[in-house]
Amino acid sequence: MDLLSGGIDPQSMFISATEQSQQMEQLANTALSQGMDLYQDGKYTEAAEAFRRSVALSPTSQYAQTSADYMASSYIKLGRIDKAAEAYKTSMQLDPTSDAPVLKLANLYFAEGRHQDALMQYEKAVRLNPSAANYYSLGQTHLAMGDYSQAESAFSRVQRMEPEATNGYFGLGQTYNKMERYDDAVLQFKMALEKDEEFYTAYAELGYNYADMGLMDKAQEMVDFLEENDADLADTLSRYMYKVDPPQIMFASANCSFLKTLPMRTPLTALDSYLVNANAVQTFTMEFQFSKKMDRESVENIYNWSITRANGDNLTEKYNFGFSIPDTEVTPKAYPDFVYYDDRNLTAKITFSIQQNETADGTIDPAHIVFKFNGEDVYGNKMNPDFDEYTGFSGVA
Repeated sequence: MDLLSGGIDPQSMFISATEQSQQMEQLANTALSQGMDLYQDGKYTEAAEAFRRSVALSPTSQYAQTSADYMASSYIKLGRIDKAAEAYKTSMQLDPTSDAPVLKLANLYFAEGRHQDALMQYEKAVRLNPSAANYYSLGQTHLAMGDYSQAESAFSRVQRMEPEATNGYFGLGQTYNKMERYDDAVLQFKMALEKDEEFYTAYAELGYNYADMGLMDKAQEMVDFLEENDADLADTLSRYMYKVDPPQIMFASANCSFLKTLPMRTPLTALDSYLVNANAVQTFTMEFQFSKKMDRESVENIYNWSITRANGDNLTEKYNFGFSIPDTEVTPKAYPDFVYYDDRNLTAKITFSIQQNETADGTIDPAHIVFKFNGEDVYGNKMNPDFDEYTGFSGVA
């Protein structure tokens, strides 16, 4: 049909289509406004529906992406992460050239621990916009996934792109810490702090790194500094230090039946009168104070303990002070009979046996009997090797 001869005006058709588009956009904006009101009132289900309707009415509207983003936020409030992800994907379709909705979806996946899904989105964001911020997010995802070489590469790029910013140095510090390149991590964190001396999170990370190195005094310096500037970070660092610090035997309690300070060649009868009898067996106790909460099963496993004669580096730390050991000398059993752990007081009470010899004239050097523990704390940390044993002569060593 000839439109002109048929009396149909093409211009009128264009005007009509434009008016219809404007009407749809107006309806979409109305739905967006309704959704915002519902969102503010905490009516997230109704808000999500209003935002969905707004997008459907006018997907080409300049506010369509805003509606999609708020729809995602509504679903997050409702705990519907699957629906939120779909909303962000809708937002991505509305503007395929923008990295903003891609980053929002990536951040959502990262927060949910879906690191592989997050990685795919951050990689897409980098392709759309190879900014330092996007490379930093990509690096953090590689770091979370344990891909340390990839994380190092991303953070190094950030550092080259923005050498005066903190992010590249901070990310590299975190990465080197995970790689156990602790000295390199210290250097990177300090360089980040040179760029921003009020970057308190970097002080905390430096403290974590010192704690991982076993430098608890330096880590404590970070705690002390943060207590005056960011109490929450100070508390978190302090808790981390407690967690990773290897456990120690602090001291032996006075509540011990074994007379641990008696000198060499002490008659067994001086320990307990019952041992006046030949071949008699008597039990004794030692109670030790730990520096932190221990794993009960580990402490109460008798084979994690040993009872031996001292053999130190100098004569004063050797059994019988290094003199020849008389034939009358006896030793306790190599392992305790049983162990009880008091998790309230962080103490372990070991009960062990000593047997008199056949001639009832047994002797012992109580001050040079070594009680050693080789177990773990509740976090799986092994004992500090400098504080895992005790003798009455030297104390904790």
